[in-house]
Amino acid sequence: MASITLDNLAHSYLPDPRSESDFALKELNHEWVDGEAYALLGASGCGKSTLLNIISGLLIPSQGRVLFDGKDVTTAPTADRNIAQVFQFPVVYDTMTVYENLAFPLKNRRMEPAEIQRRVQKIAAMIGMEAQLSHKARGLTADAKQKISLGRGMVREDVNALLFDEPLTVIDPHMKWELRTQLKKLHQDFGHTMIYVTHDQTEALTFADKVVVMHDGRVVQIGTPQELFERPAHTFVGYFIGSPGMNLFDAEIEGNTARVCDAIVPLDGFYTAAGKMQIGVRPEFVRLSTGDEGIPARIRRIEDVGRHKILRLDVAGREINALAAEGENISADSNRITFAPGRINVYADDWRISPQEGTA
Repeated sequence: MASITLDNLAHSYLPDPRSESDFALKELNHEWVDGEAYALLGASGCGKSTLLNIISGLLIPSQGRVLFDGKDVTTAPTADRNIAQVFQFPVVYDTMTVYENLAFPLKNRRMEPAEIQRRVQKIAAMIGMEAQLSHKARGLTADAKQKISLGRGMVREDVNALLFDEPLTVIDPHMKWELRTQLKKLHQDFGHTMIYVTHDQTEALTFADKVVVMHDGRVVQIGTPQELFERPAHTFVGYFIGSPGMNLFDAEIEGNTARVCDAIVPLDGFYTAAGKMQIGVRPEFVRLSTGDEGIPARIRRIEDVGRHKILRLDVAGREINALAAEGENISADSNRITFAPGRINVYADDWRISPQEGTA
């Protein structure tokens, strides 16, 4: 296990990058704690796999350093980093049995046969392949092969880090849930440093201690699922986390109020306007009302998804979302929205800002 330090790290696939836009991975400085589970979350092309491949040694960065427990491994080959990596598509030895595939990393380290058997049996049970240990990998389905890849990554107990690059893409939905649960248990049992790349927020939020949200080659926030939900540091985080994502309203900010669509919205604290100002409110904290207070809104449609209802609202020609409890009565006369106190985030040029000290 190892802490992982990313020092002044950036990468461009161009031979002579001249501006920030030329970098697939913008400059970043972070230290990831030994033994924690992290998820790299973002849309396709945001730099997740680039960062993972730099950490694993498959890619040497254009600038900066990678350190494992303070040791510079930036140019060290993958084999010298003592890591296990599982890729998006299965990498298995077709001519070997399932048992031989799982045992391969342990045999390479000349481990005792009894210990190899113990670990292989344990991992085979975790991935649900005990009955197939004697089968050749060649005839197995894609999701079965990917389970072997996962198992081979997990069979070692002495690695500095376990790296997963969208490993559940080819796994059926029911098995995805089981394997995520097993990965979480593995982390709890052995305390490996784990980094899990995904574009699926459910995978990220259920797997990780900390989620690293990436956008346009930049890390925009690292936090717990609760922090990402309650205090998105960037409007992209608010949009990407949650279903539906956070609502954004252009606003004129003055002190402890925001003017939205000619309506006054009270804020918790005083703010100074700087650049493009917006407020962000989760659908969970949007309330329907009647009368003259609040922002004018019209119900377009109501979608009943079982656990709750999603209200699609029209606010000044834009769709805004609200959530209502399954049994909640929705009045046809509702014509305004208000927000739960203390649940409004304020943004300047897409970045969350805090109220002036002593005013919150």
